Amino acid sequence: MTEVVAGLVRRDGRFLICQRPKNKTLPLLWEFAGGKVEPGETKEAALIREFREELGVTLSVGEIFIEVTHTYPDITVHLTLFHAAIAAGEPQLLEHNDLRWIKPEEIPLYPFCPADVEILKKIQTDF
Repeated sequence: MTEVVAGLVRRDGRFLICQRPKNKTLPLLWEFAGGKVEPGETKEAALIREFREELGVTLSVGEIFIEVTHTYPDITVHLTLFHAAIAAGEPQLLEHNDLRWIKPEEIPLYPFCPADVEILKKIQTDF
């Protein structure tokens, strides 16, 4: 099982989503920014590193919002989504194809990665 972390970053009643690059698995699907936890790294440290690498921002990590496990044809991921806030910087497209700040009611307008389905349901009820 692969440990993956992501951040639920809110701003003005919206939350941040990112579109995967064309050249990666699940191309152009939407997701929460984050990535794999490296050996010896805490989940929180991994999330801070991923946001710095992918979006060029400094992140403040809060409590866990939800944890889900999803099996894709080639990999099983355990995804931990943390409440998070941008402590410094403005998100840049360093790796993703696009990014958006959306409201929970806009979720149906974006095709998300399958692992995010359960998370999105929780956001629609608990945002």
